[in-house]
Amino acid sequence: MRSYANQLPSQLSKSLHPFYMVFGEEPFQEAQCVFAIKQAAKRQGFDEIIKFNYLPGFDWQELLAQYNSMSLFSARTLIEFDLNQLKPGTPGSQAFKKLTEHLNPDVIVIIKGSKAGQDIQRSAWFKALDKQGLFVPCYTLAGNHLHRWLDEQCSALQLNLNPDAKRSLLEATEGNLLATHQELEKLSLLYKHQPIDHTQVLNGLLNQSKYDIFDLNSALLQGDAHTAIKVLLKLADDNVEATSVLWTFNKEAQTLLEIKSAMQQGENLNQLFKRHNIWKNQQALTQHALDRLTINQLKNIINCLAEFDAAYKRSAMVAPYQALAHIALSFCMSIDMPLPYQLDAH
Repeated sequence: MRSYANQLPSQLSKSLHPFYMVFGEEPFQEAQCVFAIKQAAKRQGFDEIIKFNYLPGFDWQELLAQYNSMSLFSARTLIEFDLNQLKPGTPGSQAFKKLTEHLNPDVIVIIKGSKAGQDIQRSAWFKALDKQGLFVPCYTLAGNHLHRWLDEQCSALQLNLNPDAKRSLLEATEGNLLATHQELEKLSLLYKHQPIDHTQVLNGLLNQSKYDIFDLNSALLQGDAHTAIKVLLKLADDNVEATSVLWTFNKEAQTLLEIKSAMQQGENLNQLFKRHNIWKNQQALTQHALDRLTINQLKNIINCLAEFDAAYKRSAMVAPYQALAHIALSFCMSIDMPLPYQLDAH
């Protein structure tokens, strides 16, 4: 049985299913759906949560044993199984089918995975689970579906955005539902129940020009020094606080360093992308930066950012955007450059 993400609350209010397959390419919707299922299950006494992550070498008997076990205190259990964007293979397919052969009324299973194409939906294991459970596809939203989702979020947060405000918000967050929702929560704290126009929305964003922080992120990852400097000049002209730019520099550098270090330890890149919430439309750019920058170069960038932060907090920085441009060049050109601070004579 299928239920789209916006239909799930209605389904959960009627009854609970033994199995939920939450599959898709939109991480924010997936997280919301899983949370809603957990909350509904908790209201029915499913207090214990057990999580499994599918990795190479996973023992499927452990899943079966947990599903069939009886708790000492008769607690009802919810099992959250993350396929980590992988297919279960033959052992996993057999295990999933076994779950459906002898239902345990005291256990609910949530299976999370990437987009379920026709090959997955035609598989025997998926059909067996679907017959007993609920399939929740989480598609990337666009057009009318995206606008409908935004209206639902505004209603839930008691926000009154006019059409121009909604359009500005969607353009600024570029279909990133998590970013959109975060901005809505911020607006809810500031303007709940009040009419909100596009000016108020834009004032809450990091930038309201053609070039914004998202463009800067992409330029840094791609190693496009020309665009990075152009964006920085526009941000400076628009009086964007330098600490906002520092934050995005540091976030990108720290993320790249953590992924690069984990890769050297043999960890899978796709799993690292998932762990660090790097969406598919950013994975190629991130891969480009990982190939270009060494661990030592990333550490040098992070040290420069720490020195910048310390000098800026002491009000000792005469030209912060000049220093940020210098760090951007180091980020884009794969070179180690000392930071040329311009400090007060005092």
